[in-house]
Formats: sequence, structure tokens, C-alpha cells
Amino acid sequence: MRFLYLWIALAAVVPAWAQSDSITSQQPHASAGQTVVRGSVGEIVSGKRIPLIGATVQWAGTSSGTATGTDGKFQLPIHAVSNRLIVSYVGYQPDTLSITNPAVDITVTLRSERTLQEVTVAGAPGQMDQINPIHTEFINQRTLAKAACCNLSESFETNASVSVSYSDAVTGAKQIQFLGLGGQYVQTNVENIPTVRGLATTFGLNYIPGTWITSIDIGKGAGSVVNGYESMSGQMNVELQKPDDQNKLFLNGYVNSFGRIEGNANWSKALTKKWSVGVLGHASTLRTEINQNNDGFRDLPLYTQVNAINRYKYSSDRFMAQFGVKALYEERDGGQLASFGTSRYSFGNTTKRLEFFSKTAKLYPEKPYRGLGLILNGVSHEQTANFGYRPYSGQQRTLYANLIYQSIIGNTNHAYKTGISYLFDDYREQLGFIQTKRTESVPGVFAEYTYTYPEKLTLVLGGRFDYHNLFGAQWTPRAHLKYSVNQYVTLRASAGRGFRVPNMFAENFGYLVSSRAVINDAQLRPEISWNYGLSLTNEFSLFGKKASLVVDYYRTDFREQLMVDLEHPRELHFHNLYGKSFANSFQAELNYQPIKRMDVKLAYRLYDVRQSMSVPSGDTLLLPRMMIPRDRVLLNIGYALPFDKWKFDATLQWNGPRRIPYLREGADYEQPPYVPRTYSPGYYNLNAQLSRAFRTGWEIYLGGENLTGFRQSNPILAANNPFGPDFDAGTQVWGPITGRMVYVGFRFKPAI
Repeated sequence: MRFLYLWIALAAVVPAWAQSDSITSQQPHASAGQTVVRGSVGEIVSGKRIPLIGATVQWAGTSSGTATGTDGKFQLPIHAVSNRLIVSYVGYQPDTLSITNPAVDITVTLRSERTLQEVTVAGAPGQMDQINPIHTEFINQRTLAKAACCNLSESFETNASVSVSYSDAVTGAKQIQFLGLGGQYVQTNVENIPTVRGLATTFGLNYIPGTWITSIDIGKGAGSVVNGYESMSGQMNVELQKPDDQNKLFLNGYVNSFGRIEGNANWSKALTKKWSVGVLGHASTLRTEINQNNDGFRDLPLYTQVNAINRYKYSSDRFMAQFGVKALYEERDGGQLASFGTSRYSFGNTTKRLEFFSKTAKLYPEKPYRGLGLILNGVSHEQTANFGYRPYSGQQRTLYANLIYQSIIGNTNHAYKTGISYLFDDYREQLGFIQTKRTESVPGVFAEYTYTYPEKLTLVLGGRFDYHNLFGAQWTPRAHLKYSVNQYVTLRASAGRGFRVPNMFAENFGYLVSSRAVINDAQLRPEISWNYGLSLTNEFSLFGKKASLVVDYYRTDFREQLMVDLEHPRELHFHNLYGKSFANSFQAELNYQPIKRMDVKLAYRLYDVRQSMSVPSGDTLLLPRMMIPRDRVLLNIGYALPFDKWKFDATLQWNGPRRIPYLREGADYEQPPYVPRTYSPGYYNLNAQLSRAFRTGWEIYLGGENLTGFRQSNPILAANNPFGPDFDAGTQVWGPITGRMVYVGFRFKPAI
């Protein structure tokens, strides 16, 4: 209760309402008398104007934009520093408009593109943000609809940079891999609020339904200092449907061949000219026991989740504000089949999460380049679980506040943001007889300067100073550079420091589903890393058709890190870093449109991730990190008939071998290179979906995942004796646990 009173007291200092598109993400602000610009985008076919669905509408020189809906319409908040609107769509010449009277609705008609002079890949799968100095990939609703996208963890099936897999064979938790590192090193925000962190790291990706999402920004490398210090390998921001969204109602239903059932509802309504309300609802369940490899364990846990958001928005000439509440309840039951009775090995997990948020943006119509924003967020997260007879409990109380001011120096070529922040975390975890607890109180100040030489160069220099009550002063410098060689070739470079405090159990939940003895030799220290990156984007013509090539390289060097040691059979060691730990990531991605309305993506990714580890012989060796595949190849093909009446998408992936734990006593570390020869095989995975849209607003879709049918035959070691010393369901999962899955569903969005 003290935590709740503290949150209410802080919220009372400033009006408790805000707009999610606040200045923290360079989002638009109002000018006098009007807060948004509205319009429609279409093409002329046989003398008739036809709407273009999924066209990109973006303020020039910013990362702020949106996509047109099923009727070709859009609305976008006015920007503080830009009045030029760029409208683009795959296969069409983009158009740039100067907005002088935002009160007038805009009608944009795009023409088919036949020359290279206006090359752009906007609207293609995995669209690159061409303007942002941070290497950022933009995933919009059109891309999300290429798969069932039931939650955030299932939103990256067509993405080459992010890969998601099950962390173990029992809990159903999914882990993300990005730049060769786990998801805990990516700062995952929801509308610029750090969200998937702390105890939510385990199942947090499952807590954001895909149908709530309007867009995802995936930034590689060190992120902006405005959003905090925890971004180490990247930063992801998820935008949800707003209370004033032009689509007032959206319904979704889903069922798959494993017995999973899901329903989602998004609703928004204008209460007055200034007030609007929105409700996002989700319910899903799986009650069917699946045991495809006949090892006596459920391949997927039974679960039930109920999840909802109620939010309100206020908008006027001088204020944009929003506040709301999120609530979630989820139960999971995994382990051996129910037929084993009371003697079964079970995994149970119950999560109760309550979250409050408010956002306030102070606007200056007479000086639209200026803005003041405040974000407040409070979280109460409670989690209880059991791994067989070993109990776990965790509690997290979090308070987050971020006050941001932005303006210019002389003109809009010199802009800056500055502000103060405060983060309070209180953690309590217990696994069996092992207890961990800590309270973090971190006030901070930050500043970020942006220099822009129009259409040529953008330089961002940022730094923040935070004082951690446990670890003292922390300085976080970051820099980003974007240079346009010409209208087709863009170079980016970045460097920056990040630090975070790890949560030993929550971030390694899957490893606990075993009989391994947990040995904690780690002292509580923050993880500290430096990230460096380079990228090149080249747009060109291939066989007379538009194409783009994106090549990037990133390296993350750790100065401090919590090591999870699986090198010793029957033991799970936690200790601090000694020696080296680094991750190198290289990726090349080709996007191509061979014919109209067809998108092709081909990508190759290479990881070199190594850590200094102590092996059973007593030596310290620099070894490839376990469970990280060295190579990955992705091919995505999408085709749509006119007006998106029929759409077909297919994604083929090849996942290369990865090092897995060497389980035999007295592991044989061969001479040289002193690396145990225990690697998983590589495997292919095929996903596909066919959808049919109707003029009435209905859309039905049919799809399948893992259509190659490949699955790991024995992901659980010693499954016949789960209470014995060799049982291990958490460290041997390197491929799909379940085979072929087919799903069917519908989407409904009434015409506006």
C-alpha cells in the first residue's frame, strides 16, 4: 500500500493524463486550433479512386508516422518541428506535401512507380526507418497481419533481426535473441514506458496481445538516453491502439489444432471533442494435453490468461494527456500428464499484475518546436510457481517517472532534449531456501543534442547521469550518426554504454526445470556493456525492379555480467564475469519487389558470441555461448491481389547448429581448440498464411506453423525419472518442441 500511496502522491503533482505519442519518441505536437492532420491515400484505377491500405504517412525529418487503414484513411498528430508530410507505398511514387492548414482534410493520390528516381521500400516487410539516425526497423499492422500474431512473442515471424524460441520444454516461456544476446538486454518499452523487465522478463512477451499492437519500432545498438540506461543491445517500442483511434472497433478470434482458443476486442469512443476512452481486452486458454513424443510430459503447459487495459485521453490546443490502468491474471500448469496423478512432476505458475500509467504533454502552439512531457508508471507484479517440489515466489514493485523538455537552439537544425527521471524497484525472490531481495532507488538527469544538416547528416549526442543507491554514480554516454551519401545510400554509426541489474531467477526460469543443484557464487553487481555498430542501407534497381539492401555489424563488449554456467553436469552455477564476454552480430537483408504487390525478403545473420567459462578440468576457456545458433537464413514471400482481397505469405527459416550442454561427467574438452563437441543439428522451419478480406470489414485467415513438421525428439533428459538426479527439461531445448500446427481465425473492423 505504501507503494500505491507514493505513486498517487507523485501523480497528484502534475495532471494525471497524457498522450502516448509524447515527446520522448519525437512524436507530434499540436499547433493552434488543431492537434491532428487527417486525410486519405488512394490510387486511380480505370477512372475510379481506390484506397491504398497500409500506405506510410510520415513527417519529414522525424521518425513519427502512421499507416493508412482498410479505407485508406489516416490521422496523425501535428509535429513540433516539421510541416512536410511524406506519403509512400510499395510500387508507387512517394509524394511530399507542405501542411499549412491542418484543419483541412488531405486527399493524396499516388501514381505507379516506373523509374528509379523515387525509389523507396516503405510498406515492405521489415520496413527501415529512413530518417531516424538510430538503425530502426518499423513493423506496422500490415506486416503483423502476415501471421496470426497472437502476442508480442509471435510478432517477429517475418523479421530477420529478432528470433524467438521456447526457453525450455515445460514452462511455455519464450525467449528472444537479438544481436546474439537474450531479451533482457533489449529495453522493451510499451509506448515509451519500460515494460518487459524485472520479473516480467520470463513471460512478458506473452502479456502483450498482437491485436492490440499498431506498430513496433526495433532499434539496434544503444538507444536514446531519454528512455533510460538499460538499453544494451537494442531498444524496442510497442505502440498500442489509442482511445481516439479512427477504427472504433476491432474483433479477433483464433483457434489452432493444439486446442488453443483466443479472443480479442479493441474499442474506442469519443466522449467529447477533447475526451476519448479506449478498452483493450484479451482472453485465451489451452486446455488440451499434448504429448507428441510420448515422454509423459505435456509439450505445452495448460494455461488461461485474462488481460485488459482501460485508458482515457484528453486533447486540447495546449495539452495532450492520457491515463489508464492495466490488469493481468494468468495461470500455467505444465509437467507430466494428469494421468500420473498426485505423484506427477508439475510446473505451476500464477501471475497477478496491476499497472497504472499517466502521461502529460504540455504544448506551446506559438512555439511548436517546444514541448514538455511527464510519464508516470507504477507496477505491482506478484508471481508464485513450483518446479516439482521446489517452490518459487517473486514480488516486484516499480515506480517510474520521466520528465522531458525539448526545444531548439536558434533553428530546427539544432534541437535538444533534457530532463530528469526516477526509477524505484523493490524485488523479493525466493527459490527453495535461496532468498534474494533488493531495493533500487535511481534518480537521474539526461540531455541529448541533435544536429541536422537537411537531407545529408544527422548527429545525436546524448548522456545521462544516474545515482544508484547500491552502486553509486553511473555515467551513460551514447552517440548516433546518420550520413546520406546520396539519395540511395545511407550510412549509420552508433556507440554507447548501458548498464542494468540482473534478476538471477526470473531471467533463467527455464533452467530451473531440472534436478540441477543451484549454486550461487555471484555477488550482486550491475551488468555493464559497450555497444558499437555500423550499418549501410542501399536502395537500387534489380532487373528493372526496386530493391534495397541493408547490411549491419554490431559488437557488444561486457565489462561486468552475470554468468549462467551450464558447463558442469547436474549443476547450475551463477557467478560474476571473469575474463571476456562479447557478442558479434552481422546481418545482410535484401528486400525486393519482382512484380507488383509481391514482396520478397532474403536475409542472412551470423553470430559470434563467446564467454570465458570455467570447465570441469579447472581450466578457463573462451567458449561459444550455449544455445546461440551461429547462422540463420530467412526467406519471406508475400503476395496480395488488388485491394488486398486475397493475401498469401510464407516464411522459410534455416537455423544453424548451436552449442548445447555437455552432460557426461568428466567432459572431454578436446585438444585443441578446447571446445566440447556437443552441438545440435540445424533445421528448417516453414510458416504460411492465406487470408481473405471482405468489403463488409470481415477478414478470415488460415495458416500453419512449423509446416516442415520438424521437432526435437527428446527435449527432456531422464523424463521417466523426473525426481532423479539426471532430470533436465531446461537446458536441452534447441529446436521446436511441437510438430506441425494449423490455425484459423477472423478479424473484424467495420468501415468508418
